[in-house]
Amino acid sequence: MASDPHQPTRSSLAQEGTGEIGSARDPLLNNGVHDPESYSISAAILPFLFPALGGLLYGYDIGATSSATVSIESASLSGVSWYNLSSVEIGLFTSGSLYGALIGSVLAFNVADFLGRRRELIVAALLYLVGALVTAFAPNFPVLVLGRLVFGIGIGLAMHSAPMYIAETAPTPIRGQLISLKEFFIVLGIVSGYGIGSLFVDTVAGWRYMFGVSSPVAIIMGIGMWWLPPSPRWLLLRSIQRKGDAQNLRDTAIRSLCQLQGQTIRDSAPQLVDEILAELSYVGDDKEVTFGEMFRGKCLKALWIGAGLVLFQQITGQPSVLYYAASILQSAGFSGASDATRVSIILGFFKLIMTGVAVVVVDRLGRRPLLLGGVSGMVISLFLLGSYYIFLDNAAVVAVVGLLLYVGCYQISFGPIGWLMIAEIFPLRLRGRGLSIAVLVNFGANALVTFAFSPLKELLGAGILFYVFCVIAGAALVFIYFVVPETKGLTLEEIEAKCL
Repeated sequence: MASDPHQPTRSSLAQEGTGEIGSARDPLLNNGVHDPESYSISAAILPFLFPALGGLLYGYDIGATSSATVSIESASLSGVSWYNLSSVEIGLFTSGSLYGALIGSVLAFNVADFLGRRRELIVAALLYLVGALVTAFAPNFPVLVLGRLVFGIGIGLAMHSAPMYIAETAPTPIRGQLISLKEFFIVLGIVSGYGIGSLFVDTVAGWRYMFGVSSPVAIIMGIGMWWLPPSPRWLLLRSIQRKGDAQNLRDTAIRSLCQLQGQTIRDSAPQLVDEILAELSYVGDDKEVTFGEMFRGKCLKALWIGAGLVLFQQITGQPSVLYYAASILQSAGFSGASDATRVSIILGFFKLIMTGVAVVVVDRLGRRPLLLGGVSGMVISLFLLGSYYIFLDNAAVVAVVGLLLYVGCYQISFGPIGWLMIAEIFPLRLRGRGLSIAVLVNFGANALVTFAFSPLKELLGAGILFYVFCVIAGAALVFIYFVVPETKGLTLEEIEAKCL
């Protein structure tokens, strides 16, 4: 963001006190225009890549667990004497990482702003490594579950800190693409988990290899985050909140910015840091947020937007639709569809393609058009699926169209944009705690939907259940239209000033 010589300086505006957003004194509007931000694509790759490996490992766990469940229950292939697991034990095994993620989200609420985004990702990588190794070498079932929980805590911390680090370090013009690309890495991890799981599913003790494979990736992630600098905005937040030597933190933020965005920004980095400091003071980020304040004013609005998006992301039926994928494709005449793993890999590649579409267009079209268009498609697809199971059971093409439309529309809307918006919408001083609440809502709703799906399917039947999801998706559409703002092209400080 460049200074306008015809405007007062940022620092003088910051000292004038707060004013109404949109007034002439507002340093964040600049008549709605700011100079293009200088950045180097090559320099921006690694600050995205290493945090995104946290998403890759999360997705890998989802994909690998399905094959690992088959492996560990086999009398001949499990390689253990305690393979005869009860339904409760299987539930603990498959969902252990999800419960760990819930624990990680709670921990993030208290430690995020103290540790910072970079150190939180290093801790997440360490937990990924320990969890993978404990699970792979588990001598008995309790140790196996403990390994799953530890890995899950890593998921909770990584899915909390990775969007923040990417959002706070990415150049504004490509911020949406980079955060959306993290969702691409999650889906890539899911596909990789299915693929590696299928390779080892017929191997004795194959489940150990499936989980152990993730440990080298965790090591690469940890080393990469150790090499990367802290988030400049986190450093500046600590500076204006007087949590360290202000000059030292400012100088460190300048060096971090140069390392993260390349030599093209070297000359303008000091000015940019001073502008961010002034803007943070202007919007009140120099005051540390209290717990009560999180549920008032613009903090409450940010929570309402962020938590609402990730809640609808989970309760609009995504896991449930995929549950029926194999039977839908089989009924349509795809003989290979009886192999659930094969169906999962095929759908996984389709999800990858559609997520790639979202990544390419998100910074050109904007967040709202993708959300509104994608969720509208989800409403139509859920109506088609419900109608198939109630009225059109002989028209398998309707179910296939509904299935593919749903998966495609989800992956260009809620899939990437949900994570993108929660990384952008929270004010800096609230971002650590606010994002931990949003991630907690995400994993909590995921656990609830997973738990409630089978009893609801038995009680209502598939058709009515899809109609229920259709109504929920319709409510999500209304929520997006009236509540969710457009953040395309705005710096994080401008989002705080204009959208909240």
